[in-house]
Amino acid sequence: MTTIIIWTVAVITGLGLLLALALYIVAQRFKVEEDPRIEEVEKVMPGANCGGCGFPGCGGCASAIVAGTAPVNACPVGGAAVAEKVGAIMGVAASSAEPVAAFVKCGG
Repeated sequence: MTTIIIWTVAVITGLGLLLALALYIVAQRFKVEEDPRIEEVEKVMPGANCGGCGFPGCGGCASAIVAGTAPVNACPVGGAAVAEKVGAIMGVAASSAEPVAAFVKCGG
């Protein structure tokens, strides 16, 4: 009876180690390389994840800025201070943006 328990534990342990090794190999094979500037830009942003820039959160805005599809002053919450820091990371000059305000046309 004791040998059955020992063999069961040994087989399950071996199977666990084998599957862990397989997961490690697959993770290394399909690893996605990301531009390190995305993380730097995201750290500078206020982290409000408000979507005011038109992107899904600060991570999406940071990815767009690094990809060049959004200006360095895309974050309306951060303002000029964040735009200057993002511009320094990206190596471009940050221009000041006009503040955007909502205008309700309907009075109904």
